[in-house]
Amino acid sequence: MALTVRKASETDIEMIAQALLESSRAGKRVGLFDLVFNTSDEEALLGHLKRLALTSTKSYCHFSNFFVAVSGNQNAGVICGYEPRIATHEIFSKALEEIGFDESYHERIAAYLLCEGEVDNKTYVLDFLYVKPEFKTVDVYKELIGKSMLTARLKGYRKVQTSIEIGSAETEMIYKKLGFGVIDEKRSEYYKEQFGRAGIMRLQLSL
Repeated sequence: MALTVRKASETDIEMIAQALLESSRAGKRVGLFDLVFNTSDEEALLGHLKRLALTSTKSYCHFSNFFVAVSGNQNAGVICGYEPRIATHEIFSKALEEIGFDESYHERIAAYLLCEGEVDNKTYVLDFLYVKPEFKTVDVYKELIGKSMLTARLKGYRKVQTSIEIGSAETEMIYKKLGFGVIDEKRSEYYKEQFGRAGIMRLQLSL
């Protein structure tokens, strides 16, 4: 079946919300958005994430930052690509405020903030990679990541970076197959206690 990758639209919001939730949990019981929204109720979380992806404030979770892989007439997977100099943490907080959530979430995600790497403004960031189980092939991942990297080049970026949890072996293997290399990792007992993983690693590719 032929595979194409296109820019996401508002009609893809269901899958984008699912991608935000699933990729942040990465097989764990609790993910980042469980803490941001202070609930683990999946229906409530998906509702919040759909609204977050549709705010007038364009945070890194906004649908306009996503690409969708399509196989036949079905959406197979999505990936987010954004410019950190534009989609800052302040913009994320503003988008949350737009849907009724204040900055108290900072306290709940303190363990994450301890392990989060700093990204310079000359780097393009990939995040929230999600492929439906029935479409999980190297080709789908390759097309999604490849389209994102092409966009980064067209915007003038020469480095592309992503962050994954230490121990996310499948995702790490996919990025490494496409030429990404580990540039650093941050570990924290606090992170391990909260998420059950050692910390976060960053991978980078020069374009």
